[in-house]
Amino acid sequence: MARSIDYGNLMHRAMRGLIQEVLTDVQKNGLPGPHHFFITFDTRHPDAQLAQWLRERYPSEMTVVMQHWYDGLEVTDDGFSITLNFGDAPEPLYIPYDAIQTFVDPSVEFGLRFETQDEEEDEDEEDNGDLAVAEVEPDDAKEPAKSGDGAVVSLDSFRK
Repeated sequence: MARSIDYGNLMHRAMRGLIQEVLTDVQKNGLPGPHHFFITFDTRHPDAQLAQWLRERYPSEMTVVMQHWYDGLEVTDDGFSITLNFGDAPEPLYIPYDAIQTFVDPSVEFGLRFETQDEEEDEDEEDNGDLAVAEVEPDDAKEPAKSGDGAVVSLDSFRK
């Protein structure tokens, strides 16, 4: 079998590294100016930690907003922990980078979307999904970028 460069996984690691770097800066210095984040993650990820009532309410994915109030942000090489307020009830969360599906900062029209491949597709290929970079319009600041919003670049167009 011919050896090939796995650009998809390399991009995933690089973009998750970018998220880690951004969160590390926020941990040290706080959120600058109007910056805030919408982070959607897979609640089924084996390393995700959240209260049972949140897991029941959001059985597959959850979007959290990191903006006005958050506490205890701790960034590691594998993920981050944070306490967020849910209806005046502070709840600690641990979100592994591998569980992140979207990371959006609408204040600067920046967003990343990590797409996963269906298992039905070529099972012989080791593939952790595709990465799409989305440009978020300012009017969409209340919701994270979804399919069809803004300009999206998919790595599929570069694959053989």
